[in-house]
Amino acid sequence: MSSTAVAILTLAIGLLIGLALGYLIAGRRHSNDGASAAEFVSVRAERDLYKSERDNAMAGSKLATEVEAMKTAMEKLQKEAADADRRRIEAESDIRTQVRAMSTHNESLVAQTKAIAGALSNSQTRGKFGEAQLELMLEDAGLHKDIEYTSQRSTTDADSSGIPDITVRMPGGTKLFIDSKFPFDRFIEAHEVEDPAERERLFIEHKKDLASHVVTLAKRGYHESQDSPDFVILFVPFESLLTEALRVDPLFLENAFKLNVTIATPTSMMALLRTIGNVYSRNAVSHNAENIAKSAALFMKDLTLLHTKIVKVGTAINSLSKAYGELIPTAQTTVKKAAKDILSFGVTGDKAKLAIAYPDAPAEVRELKNSEMTVDEDFIDAEEVKDEE
Repeated sequence: MSSTAVAILTLAIGLLIGLALGYLIAGRRHSNDGASAAEFVSVRAERDLYKSERDNAMAGSKLATEVEAMKTAMEKLQKEAADADRRRIEAESDIRTQVRAMSTHNESLVAQTKAIAGALSNSQTRGKFGEAQLELMLEDAGLHKDIEYTSQRSTTDADSSGIPDITVRMPGGTKLFIDSKFPFDRFIEAHEVEDPAERERLFIEHKKDLASHVVTLAKRGYHESQDSPDFVILFVPFESLLTEALRVDPLFLENAFKLNVTIATPTSMMALLRTIGNVYSRNAVSHNAENIAKSAALFMKDLTLLHTKIVKVGTAINSLSKAYGELIPTAQTTVKKAAKDILSFGVTGDKAKLAIAYPDAPAEVRELKNSEMTVDEDFIDAEEVKDEE
């Protein structure tokens, strides 16, 4: 065998041996890598499991806290809902009670309204109702029955005669005549119907009734009395009676004025009566002031007389005191000295009494200052006041 062949064969054997060794080394390395990978996977799995358990524990704790908070909130919500429901029940109960009370009140009000409407359907009753309301307003204004005003005692249904319901005596002697009767039938009928057209027709009829009553009142001629203003007042106790008439006929009041009739509602009537009452009050104050001035003047006259007498008495006392003072020395030097001489001769007498000294003369009575009384120029003279009386 040649050396070349031997070299090739040796090289081939070396390659085979190298391949075998490389395979063995590679197999062992692969076995070691597999064990390391398995170990790594196991550690990683344990770590992930621990982390998962830790996260689960934290999540569980957080969830428990949130559940507890939610439970507290739910309990609070349930309590508030229960309180709200209780208040709702109480409110509904109160509302039902109030509704029942309102229903009862409305029924009573409707019954009373019907009764009033029925009573006011009679003209005589309407006149008494208006007169009663008017008298309450007169008293509220400070006017007194049978003093500042009088109410009728009789009446007739004739258009040209009769006695006014109320006669107010105004300061100065003027008399104000007030009629308190008013038409009401068409007005109440208009409020009872539901048809707008029929209601409007009835309001128009109401205006006509009121206008007719104005004409009737004008014919009675109350305003023609010498001690009365040139008008008579028609009192309507409800504002709406005049309001509806004016809505139908805006010139209604002006036409009534032309007939010397003034229509007054409670508002305007109270203003008029309070004005009259105020005039009476001012007159009373003025009259009282005059009486006070007269009384003051008479008092000053009496005071002046008393002052004059006091001055005279004081002057007399001063004169008497002066005479007494002059009498004492004379008595001491004459009468008393002679009595002592007589007693010294053995004549019986009351020496003790004779020994009493004469009282000193009183000091001069204090002279009155401003003994002459003067008054201001604008003071009322008593004699003038007396002459006026």
